[in-house]
Amino acid sequence: MKIKLISFCAVCFILLSCFEVRKTEMKKNLPAYEDLISSVEEQRLLFQKEYTKADESARDKIAEKAQTYLLTSITKDFFSQWQGTEWDFNGTTRIPRKGKIACGYFITTVLYDAGFKIPRVKWAQQASEYYITRLTSDVERFSNKTPESMESYFLKQPDGLYIAGLDNHVGFVYKSGNEVTFTHASYYDPKIGVQTEELIGDNPFAKSAYRVIGRILDKEMINKWIMGENWED
Repeated sequence: MKIKLISFCAVCFILLSCFEVRKTEMKKNLPAYEDLISSVEEQRLLFQKEYTKADESARDKIAEKAQTYLLTSITKDFFSQWQGTEWDFNGTTRIPRKGKIACGYFITTVLYDAGFKIPRVKWAQQASEYYITRLTSDVERFSNKTPESMESYFLKQPDGLYIAGLDNHVGFVYKSGNEVTFTHASYYDPKIGVQTEELIGDNPFAKSAYRVIGRILDKEMINKWIMGENWED
């Protein structure tokens, strides 16, 4: 009996050790949030230096590179950092996985920390349509559409990043090839909070009757990011 107990404990110890090693590896793979913000700002300044010296045709190519860079940084690095941050209606944390964050603050904080000079707090406190229409002119509105029809809509759109304003919620929609995902600070799962889901499922996007969709990171938005220009309130 003692041998069996010792064997069981040994197995538990091995499994726990493997879990701790895996957790350490995950932390190493994610840069510190402050380092991520600094890295993106350094790259923005490099783009700015290159952009200001270039002629018009070269600037378009620089803007395309900046767009690709930002799309990857936001959807891979920033989203990864924020995954698992708890949701709260009054959440305003600036640090991923420490404190809690509301859905609007998640959107504006990610964009602000990625280098967009937006009024982070004021916009977060507004209805999402307010800042969607200030970030882009590529805006579509939908009423009483099924989740399936919305997925079909996105599959016909260019790859890229969108903001989806809903009845009482807001999140990012990322379309890449045949994949469409919804990343948001979820009040459906407050303890999980920030997560990435399919559009079709038990989530606020699927259940919303009204949706306003804005495709962000367009040419004008990227140029303002490169030059560090402010957005009006």
